[in-house]
Amino acid sequence: MASSALDVQGHRGARGLRPENTLAAFAHALDLRITTLELDCGVTRDGVVVLSHDRRLNPHITRGEDGYWLEDFGPPIHELTFGELQRYDVGRINPRSAYARRFPRQQPVDGARIPRLADLFTLVRERGDTTVRFNIESKLSPLAPEETRGPEAFVDALLKAIADAGMQSRTIVQSFYWRTLQLVQQAQASIATSYLTAERTDPANVAPMPTALLWTDGHDRRAFGGSVPRMIHAAGGRIWSPDYEDLTSDGVAEAHSLGLRVVPWTVNSEAEMRELIAWGVDGLISDYPDVLTAVAKERGAA
Repeated sequence: MASSALDVQGHRGARGLRPENTLAAFAHALDLRITTLELDCGVTRDGVVVLSHDRRLNPHITRGEDGYWLEDFGPPIHELTFGELQRYDVGRINPRSAYARRFPRQQPVDGARIPRLADLFTLVRERGDTTVRFNIESKLSPLAPEETRGPEAFVDALLKAIADAGMQSRTIVQSFYWRTLQLVQQAQASIATSYLTAERTDPANVAPMPTALLWTDGHDRRAFGGSVPRMIHAAGGRIWSPDYEDLTSDGVAEAHSLGLRVVPWTVNSEAEMRELIAWGVDGLISDYPDVLTAVAKERGAA
């Protein structure tokens, strides 16, 4: 049975419609009356929490001060100050990239810069929105520790930014790197944690491979009879956020039996949205929150 109140999450704001993780994307998602803004964060050299999916500047979406696209991945965000980061324009996808072909509906916003998390909180306050939530992904990798601050320093900076804005009760922290979620749970138990999982796609953090235990902070799926929901429940998570292609209706039922909410990513097909809503998922993350909002209303899950 479909949930009566689906959590509609705009992926990276509204990546299919506006440049990802920009204030323009989040403003558009708010216009669409989504319930949660999904976003990614990094921390600069001077300790500013900024909104970016990539640990390094991404050439598919980044232009330098000369107006030209970066030819390759740029420096890690944690090696740049916030001021230095503002020299780069992230308001358009490079039209020559395969990435551009994935999002033909995205409208460019030339001149957009990588914002601070604080800027997003300000945007929401200025619009008078007192209900929208924030699903913030910590972008670290145990396989590339040199590309970010360490988990402890990263989480400290993130929690401070959330606390400074007084947004603890409206925030979820999610990650594929479960060490960061464990740190959040230890430091701020009032903030919900969402455990991201992928079995077949990168980073395959719950796949049967040696690196998986690095991603899951030592939690071993085999110790739970192969059950991902049971492993997340034991780790103290409140939400399971799997790759939607890994999910089954039985998986949703098992997670619910353990008290976990289920919010799959990233669902862009109307048919798949309808199927997952019918399975009873608690929310969906989509690049097209306009489509997801329409489907949710159609299915009686608005």
